[in-house]
Amino acid sequence: MIGYFARHPTAATLLMLALLILGIFAYPSLQRETFPRIAPSKLQITTIWPGSRPEEVEQAVCQRIEDAIDSVNNVAEVICEALEGIATVTVEKTDAVSLDRFTSDVTNAVDGISDFPENVERPVVTQLGRTDFVASVAITGPRDRVDLKAYAEHIKDQMQLWGGIPKIEILGFSDHEIRIELSRPNLRSLGVSADDVARAVQRESIDLPSGSLETSEREFLVRYAGERRSVDEFRDLVVVSSTNGGQIRLGDIARITDRFKLNEERIEFNGMPAAVLSITKTTDQDTLTVIERINGFLDDARQKSPPGIKMAVTNDVSSIVSDRLRLLITNAVQGLALVFLVLWLFFGFRYSFWVAAGLPVSFAGAFFLMVLAGYSINMLTMVGLLIVIGLLMDDAIVIAENVASKHSQGSSAIDSAIEGANQVLPSVFASFATTACIFGSLAFLKGDIGQILRVVPVVMMFVLIVSLIEAFLILPNHLHHALDKAGSTQGRVQKTVDRGVNWARDRVVVPFARIAVAWRYLTFGAAIGVLLLAVGAMVGGLIKFSPFPDLDGNVMEARIMMPQGTPLARTEAVVARIDEALERVNASLSPDQPDGQKLVRSVTHRFSFNSDAGETGTWQL
Repeated sequence: MIGYFARHPTAATLLMLALLILGIFAYPSLQRETFPRIAPSKLQITTIWPGSRPEEVEQAVCQRIEDAIDSVNNVAEVICEALEGIATVTVEKTDAVSLDRFTSDVTNAVDGISDFPENVERPVVTQLGRTDFVASVAITGPRDRVDLKAYAEHIKDQMQLWGGIPKIEILGFSDHEIRIELSRPNLRSLGVSADDVARAVQRESIDLPSGSLETSEREFLVRYAGERRSVDEFRDLVVVSSTNGGQIRLGDIARITDRFKLNEERIEFNGMPAAVLSITKTTDQDTLTVIERINGFLDDARQKSPPGIKMAVTNDVSSIVSDRLRLLITNAVQGLALVFLVLWLFFGFRYSFWVAAGLPVSFAGAFFLMVLAGYSINMLTMVGLLIVIGLLMDDAIVIAENVASKHSQGSSAIDSAIEGANQVLPSVFASFATTACIFGSLAFLKGDIGQILRVVPVVMMFVLIVSLIEAFLILPNHLHHALDKAGSTQGRVQKTVDRGVNWARDRVVVPFARIAVAWRYLTFGAAIGVLLLAVGAMVGGLIKFSPFPDLDGNVMEARIMMPQGTPLARTEAVVARIDEALERVNASLSPDQPDGQKLVRSVTHRFSFNSDAGETGTWQL
């Protein structure tokens, strides 16, 4: 096979072009995201019981759901969190069942519970891990929060019409309501009770179908559309009327406001009331493509927005992906340039070019295999690609050096290429097998961490397999043509480098090796000492272990939890102290930033939410 491709005038070149074309067309199909996809394995069961205490939720809701789930097969773990007015149950499955089948089994089991206390709402079963967070968009401008929410809804609708922005959720608001506050003195003076007001509202604010009206030509549906939706409409609602035409309207006896249920459930962005659009994507969508669509929409929306409206992207996780992708490209280009430069010092331009060409060819073939395997460009696959750069170039250099050695011994170019490649084939394959055994063990890890880490060895194997094909079927053909063109003479640079290497070998390496052999026990002891130091550094904690490295980002988050029942004003005072400290840090470090930029670009406050606590209330931030 090696001889056929080395002698054939076009087979090797056609194979190389095929790999390059496959990679070029496959690369745009590779999705770009932060971490590899983890197959969803968890369900969340949410059950609301208004007005209940956590102890009641645990006994009356959690216990019943856990008992029902005991009858479901392939359950790995069940965790129930009982909070005030709500129970959240997380159920994890084993690998023996699909998520859809597991969801169906759990739903049927939960729906079969018939002895929940009164007022407990129907449990809602949802699959977790179906979406990934991309970025948030903060909208500021209107001081009135009702107007702000309405404008955020408008922007959300426009985003969905724009396309390419998958899922959008508006944060920073509780339930919207029309609040009617009655004045007791007014009720007494007019002889009206609260029940009279409640009945009037129920009677006068309805939207119901009222049958149909048939004619000889067509049928009409009749509907009573009297539901009141604005403050003015409620003010005009008649509560009591007399026979002589007197009327008492709701606006005469009550204060009516359009507002949100909870004052504390809000978000501030740079000190302004804000609506935050949280944007997530599904597993089959590309993170960088989504953020490009978001930025494109915002550029268009800013031109059309009313004066005073500001929209800014915040908490953008796509920057991590783009930064690491740039790092991969930079390292690949630098590695390719350095390999070419070193090879040129010894072999000349044409010879070095074909050896270095193995890197892009191997990557192109690997991209095609990654698409077939359903992999994406993420932090872990990029780690695998960065590691394998040096490994695949080692194989090409070994083959190229052996071919050049055969040619320098007087063999023809074609014979040197074939014999040189065949001679090192067992050694190169043994090196590949060793690498596969060492890194391949990661592919057999179980659980979520196994799903994340196994992409590293698999991607490495993809690149190395393609590099073996390139090294033994493509490279010998190009090397023998390069040797034919170059002849048997070396250039001036190559002769100078050879003299330098020979001098270093004879004057430095060989004398040092002789000393090491003569003092073999000292040499062996020094090697053992270095090994013990390395092991001791890990055992003693000098070298820390972490399954995943800390990612350099641009977002810092402080989560505050005050004692339960703390009023909102107290929480705001604590937040103000943190803001003052942050401003001092910003003023101190901003002069050191490039181009006079501020260290702190934006500050977001989200009240009544703390992901660590799993609770909501005025004491959360």
